[in-house]
This record gives sequence, structure tokens and C-alpha cells, in this order.
Amino acid sequence: FGIFADAPLRPIPHVFQGRMRVPAIAAPMFLVSGPDLVIGACKAGVAGTFPSLNARPASQLDEWLGRINAELAEHRERCPDAPCAPYGVNLILHPSNPRVPEDLALLAKHKVPLVITSLGHPGEVVKVVHDYGGLVFSDIIHAYHAKKAIAAGVDGVIAVAGGAGGHAGTQSPFSLISEIREFWDGALVLAGAISDGASIRAAEIMGADFAYMGTRFIATKESMAQDEYKTMLVDCPVSDIVYTDAISGTNANFMWPSLEKAGFRREDLAAGAGKGKLHSIADEARAWRDVWSAGHGVATIHDVLPVAELVERLAGEYAAACALPPSPALVRA
Repeated sequence: FGIFADAPLRPIPHVFQGRMRVPAIAAPMFLVSGPDLVIGACKAGVAGTFPSLNARPASQLDEWLGRINAELAEHRERCPDAPCAPYGVNLILHPSNPRVPEDLALLAKHKVPLVITSLGHPGEVVKVVHDYGGLVFSDIIHAYHAKKAIAAGVDGVIAVAGGAGGHAGTQSPFSLISEIREFWDGALVLAGAISDGASIRAAEIMGADFAYMGTRFIATKESMAQDEYKTMLVDCPVSDIVYTDAISGTNANFMWPSLEKAGFRREDLAAGAGKGKLHSIADEARAWRDVWSAGHGVATIHDVLPVAELVERLAGEYAAACALPPSPALVRA
């Protein structure tokens, strides 16, 4: 990747080395990410991921993992010199998810290269995944949670900063990345309104190793999002992104037109509207089918593309950003 010659080199997990077109991960998105999106992203050189709960029932997860492993192995054999990124699965550790033990066993059976944990302590997952040689990244919104995940033995931290889609934090990416880098020199991923190659490069310069891109990959041909969802994402300005806990009891970013269509009023979405709610995973799934998430990255998303075409564009933008030197007219030696 494009790293300044005088920048400190950090060890990147070997599973990513030489296999990426750009240092980016297509984030796992509830009811949106599936095998087509994951396989397309990996073949193009971006790590593709999906939540295990998108495969229903658990037997479908077994089928999805078998298909992904087979198609990526066939691609690597057919195109040995082309980038083929690793894939990952997001495991929701919230107590309301009864599938955790069964899903974790399937991840171990298929030796999933990257497991991403959310909404819970990753300790048990770390033990299982490390036993077969996989990696565990944990997503967090505060440095406090990053320290707990690191203490549990994770291999990477995903900093979900303000402006990200889904269950996002509110802390500035500049602040969050800098704070975590004070105590963590391992793999670090940044999420939050990253929609182009220049932003990927900016995340690196800030101290991240990878960019985490969700919203941009909703607007692809291979995503499982409804066509109306993709069109709304392209059409929405940032002013239509609403941060609320009214949907599931946990703050997340959603598009106002979908909230309005689902019958919500602005006063229903005020901070604390969902306080005390304890939704089950099933309840949340029903809610998110009709209420659509997106992050501040909608500001620069204007089209729906095949994944391969999107990654090609990102690679060009990233290369151009890497070639930009500091302005000598503004910066004194």
C-alpha cells in the first residue's frame, strides 16, 4: 500500500499481504451483504464480509461458507497473479442472539479467515478462531471498548467513528484513531463516511491500516438491498441521515425517507427515544427490512455499480491520492 517512506511500518496480518487491490474492507451489513457481494469484493481485491445472521436458517450459513470458499479457491487457482482478498463473517454476540454457538462452530468448520465480533465480549470467539489459525477483529465506538477487546486477545480493532452507517459512534475519526494509536500498534480499521479512494488514503495517513466501507457497497449490483433502497441512498443528502436509538434501542444512522415511510415522526426519533428497549435479533430484523441504514458517505455516492467496477474506481482514486505531495507553498521544511 502507499505508505510514506518515513512513516513507521506496522505489521499487517499475513492473510492480507499481497492480496489487496486497495486497503479496504467491505463492511458486513445486516440484510444487505451476501455471498455475491462478498465473492465479488474479494475477487476485485477488497476484503468482503457479511453478518452470519444474514444466512437464515443456520444451515444456509453452512451453504454460503462452502460456496464462498469454493469459488474463491477456484479463482485463485485460475488467476494466481491477481489479487484475491480474504473474506470475513460478522458474529453478533448480543445475548438475544441464540445462534452464537452454532454459527461459531460453522465458522470453525469452514476455517473462515476473518471473524468480526460486535455487541459483546470476544473472548470465547478468540479462543475458537485462533485454534484454527483465523483472525478476530472487534468493532468498537470508544477507546474503552477497544482496550477490553485488546485484553481479550483480538488481532484487530475496528473503530466505528461518527458518520458511519448502522450502529455508529459519535467520536470524530481523527480523535478516535489518534486515541487508540496511543495504546495499540496492531491492525486498526477505520469506519465513518469513507466512500472513495482518497478517503481510504486519508484513513491510512491518520493511522489506520484499512478503511471499512459499508454504505458505498450498498449501492452495488451485487448487494442484497432492494432496488428502492439503493435508489434512495443515491438520492439522499447527508441532511436526510438521522441518528437515533428509536429503532432498536442502540443508536444508528438511518435515511429519513425510509423512516417517514415506516410511519415515524421526527419527535419519535429524539435522543433517548429507544432507551430501555431490549429488542431481540428477530425484532431488529423486522425493523431493518423497512427502515434503511446509511452513513454520511451518501454525500458523494451518485451511482449503483458492479463491485468490480467500483473497486477499479477506488483503486484509481487511491493511487492518485498516494501520489499527492504536501504543498511546498503552504508547508515549511
